[in-house]
Amino acid sequence: MKALFSKDDIPSDWRALLGNYFESADWQSLEKNLQTVLNADPGAVRPEPQNFFKALKLTPVDSVKVVILGQDPYHSPGLAQGLAFSIPAEIAINSREFPSSLRNISKALALEGFGQLPSGDLHNWAKQGVLLLNTALSVRLGEAGSHANLGWKSLIDHLINALSKSKPHLVWMLWGGHAQSKLPLIEDSQNQLILQSSHPSGLGVYKTDKPFLEPGAKASCNHFSSTNQWLIEHKSSPIRWVESVQNDLFS
Repeated sequence: MKALFSKDDIPSDWRALLGNYFESADWQSLEKNLQTVLNADPGAVRPEPQNFFKALKLTPVDSVKVVILGQDPYHSPGLAQGLAFSIPAEIAINSREFPSSLRNISKALALEGFGQLPSGDLHNWAKQGVLLLNTALSVRLGEAGSHANLGWKSLIDHLINALSKSKPHLVWMLWGGHAQSKLPLIEDSQNQLILQSSHPSGLGVYKTDKPFLEPGAKASCNHFSSTNQWLIEHKSSPIRWVESVQNDLFS
């Protein structure tokens, strides 16, 4: 019987990038801790185990252009998909369940001339090479940060460092202090564009000397347009941040 959690759940290209990490005590500890949690109460874990590594499955190593770092999955029912910041498309934009982070991301996109998001589902970003990576890949329902100490940090830190060293010309969007704590893993690598701002959630969106949105939402941090300019300069196709509904239907 297949274990609920193992390295085989990680796509082979990402396993190759991580090299001998799977022989480490850190990986063995994460594997043991996650298996214990899943054995105890699998229904309380989000996202579902088959979606822990969805970001890696939808965005192969060779296709990564942009990395957006989140913290941990949404802990409210019906939100977590395995992609940082993304939620199911059927959750209405004007509903209370729609996260403030996504509302502010949509505002920033509109301010930069891309238009507003048609929904909170960001699968299309992932398929274009935007790695939507949380720094913990699981959470207990109703308890934010509850799996932060299970051992995810070591895995994700190794992945971030290996990716930055192996791929030139990546864009890193580091929103908020938690994402920016990963800066030492990236900044020694060659020719990476590192964009930093406050986190897009709630009141934090306006904080720090690098706000995600200017107070009153009069201007954005311009991360999305800066990313596309960088990609074009390095002979790569820009990201279609907002797809029209009509285009989605025929894609």
